[in-house]
Amino acid sequence: ATGVDPARTSTDYRRGAAELGNHIAHCLIEGGLRDGSNESHNYANRDYRPANPPLRIRLPGNPDVTDPNRWQPLALTTFIDQSGNPIDGATPDFLGAEWGAVLPFALSSSDRTVRHRDGQPYTLYHDPGPPPLLGSSTSDLYAWGFGQVARWSSHLDPSDGVSWDISPASSGNLGALPEAGEDASDFYPDDGSIPGSGHRINPHTGRPYVPQIVSRGDYTRVLAEFWADGPDSETPPGHWFTLLNGVNDRLTQRRMGGVGRELSQIEWEVKSYLALGGAMHDAAISAWGIKGWYDYIRPVSAIRAMAEYGQRSDATVPSFDPRGLPLDPGFAELIAPDDSLAGADGEHVGKVKLWAWRGTEIDSFDLRWLSSGVGWVRAEDWWPYQRPSFVTPPFAGYVSGHSTFSRAAAEVLTLLTGDAFFPGGMGEFSVPKDTFLAFESGPSREMTLQWATYRDAADQCSLSRIWGGIHPPADDLPGRRIGEHVGIAAFERAAGLFEGARTASEAKLDAVRVHPNPVRSGEVVVVSSDARAPATLQIVDALGRVILTRSLRPAEVALLSTSGWASGLYVARLQTSQADHAEPFIVLTVD
Repeated sequence: ATGVDPARTSTDYRRGAAELGNHIAHCLIEGGLRDGSNESHNYANRDYRPANPPLRIRLPGNPDVTDPNRWQPLALTTFIDQSGNPIDGATPDFLGAEWGAVLPFALSSSDRTVRHRDGQPYTLYHDPGPPPLLGSSTSDLYAWGFGQVARWSSHLDPSDGVSWDISPASSGNLGALPEAGEDASDFYPDDGSIPGSGHRINPHTGRPYVPQIVSRGDYTRVLAEFWADGPDSETPPGHWFTLLNGVNDRLTQRRMGGVGRELSQIEWEVKSYLALGGAMHDAAISAWGIKGWYDYIRPVSAIRAMAEYGQRSDATVPSFDPRGLPLDPGFAELIAPDDSLAGADGEHVGKVKLWAWRGTEIDSFDLRWLSSGVGWVRAEDWWPYQRPSFVTPPFAGYVSGHSTFSRAAAEVLTLLTGDAFFPGGMGEFSVPKDTFLAFESGPSREMTLQWATYRDAADQCSLSRIWGGIHPPADDLPGRRIGEHVGIAAFERAAGLFEGARTASEAKLDAVRVHPNPVRSGEVVVVSSDARAPATLQIVDALGRVILTRSLRPAEVALLSTSGWASGLYVARLQTSQADHAEPFIVLTVD
């Protein structure tokens, strides 16, 4: 299509544009093979092993769980992953348990912690500390959080008579997040009330936002589906690129941060994609590094495990166990002898039942004429609001990737445009009646998802995962906080690359210089720095292995041979006592 001869395979970028393209492609391919992701082995975990045997999801309860605080694989008849790939008879492995080791975009050494389990390192960025654990001083918070997932499952009924205004007039504008360790019960109320004070006026039009009253059950089901991201739509990072595309199409002026010179459409889109891509990359590294280390259990495993233990609320009634589910009249009760759930021989009497979404026993995807609805189910049979071929993502819950990705993206879009609000003061997505939901009929009426600000959309995404039965509150808030840090840092890094900005961290990046760069393997490179004190120079390959260490005097120029270095990306890193924000470094390409 471009008229370029495909036989031009040289990567000598000094010869022409085609060769430059080949060189860039070669660098990207080699970088992917050496960035710590283990791409050459299909991204498989090297050392991680699950602590629990698989949960056989079609059978009641969770009798085989050995550690109710650790992630548990799911044994499914058919598994369809978030990219739509079907796998028969599958017990999916933990996806990305060691992703914290991947080379980041803007994460710094001051963000990083390295921990060890079973003799193996796990790299974490923005370590939030452990989640609530059953059998510890945080048992009550554990039980409340997973109990709240079951409670919010009761909100998925469009016929319960509860209606909400889902417009920006009543939702969004959340304000500060609760601090770590604070009681979050007000932040996640029993009725799921939309948090935030709303926005009185659209700042772009000067007019009030128009209310939109819908059924809570329709709204919550739509959110769970809209933000699920896969297998028939984008993944979570891709969802935010879709939103960015809509923003870019509606912008009337393209100025970085809303100020300065106006950019052409192609320049704006390249820069906005790099900034958002860097943030999504670092959000994945942060969230999955934490997931791999803390290895936290998902709601379907936790709720069924606690159901096996019994109830924790009343020692004077049957099934008491401090590890059990909290009772909640009208939502979590014990099965009585005359209960329809008691069983033919009363075998289920004394077990816990939940007023929740009833789930589905059907594997077909052509289910839009069905509606499972909400009713009493045995807690041992509780099912998240997900497809029977997916049930729960195949990796640990803590921290929420959706919350981390979304908050990071919201920060980037705000900083990119210089405006917290969507263009025109409103972002929208139209939802048709009956046909939008993937595995049951709904919604019962047409609606439009609306967000005034990027943060409003991100906050909505975070809550959708509780209604979807995927995350307890403990997974959510740390993800939002981490996403905020990640998004800001990624934008600042990208802006420094674009405009030559000299923030404190960017100035440190300039403290290391390498020439020539790229260099051919075997050639000598010259390394110099602005360090005013003795320093240690390290050359690190993309797997994080230190291949060379050398002490440098102030302002010393070092000559390094690259003989024996494989082609790919390396980091020349300078360690000094003055590196208060990040170690000065530069990426070196070896051809």
